[in-house]
Amino acid sequence: MQIQVGYELVYELPKPTPMILALSIHYSRASDLIRPDHLIAHPAVPMSAYRDGFGNWCTRLIAPQGRLTLTADALVQDSGEPEPVVPQAWQHEVAGLPEEVLVFLLGSRYCETDRLTAVAWSLFGNTPLGWPRVQAICDFVQAHIRFGYEHADARKSALEAYNDGVGVCRDYAHLAIAFCRCMNIPARYCTGYLGDIGMPPPYATMDFSGWFEAYLAGTWYTFDARNNQPRIGRVLMARGRDAADVAISTAFGDNTLQSFRVWTDEVPAVPAPT
Repeated sequence: MQIQVGYELVYELPKPTPMILALSIHYSRASDLIRPDHLIAHPAVPMSAYRDGFGNWCTRLIAPQGRLTLTADALVQDSGEPEPVVPQAWQHEVAGLPEEVLVFLLGSRYCETDRLTAVAWSLFGNTPLGWPRVQAICDFVQAHIRFGYEHADARKSALEAYNDGVGVCRDYAHLAIAFCRCMNIPARYCTGYLGDIGMPPPYATMDFSGWFEAYLAGTWYTFDARNNQPRIGRVLMARGRDAADVAISTAFGDNTLQSFRVWTDEVPAVPAPT
């Protein structure tokens, strides 16, 4: 199938302000881009791009004083298949983990493993290792947190999400990541597009989504503690230790996000000529 994805972000800035943007589709999906997600700014401004320490494609610019609109619109080829479920995926011993994944065992800004370890072991210490343990974590987090956009708080951590019992997709991901790390399973935060392809209505207003990946049996597997089921058409943008590493925009000065629109739509197939 083909999926049209994109966004329109409108900022108001009181003076020229440097910005870093993590809005590009991840390089691992580059071969799937039928129409690339070129970033367009209005008014036009010079831009430069670089890869951050996690391999994400980032853009630098200086936003002018006044209104700045950022938009992109891409067409992505997708298999149309649900994400894999691999119950036999085994858990590594910490001593046998590759060095490059060890950072995803450690605590981070929003995932306080030191403060959640006792809770994690009391909840999941008797669950089977590997995939079943990660699934048990997802089951708990989905049941424990009540979703609501009114609960969105960019400062909320995994511990606070656990204590509050409310949040948005990033809070589900942070708590599940923290629990996985506490149980010696490397886990990393992911952000990107996730539409409602294959799901029954009603459909919520589209937004960027947060989920996570866990390292099992030598592979990074996708898990989603909020939706907690295999989905179709997920399009990765960026990965990191937690949401602090993959903020869609970082402005080095005062700014107001005046409007925010995201789209993720399956493109109807064109019938073959007869």
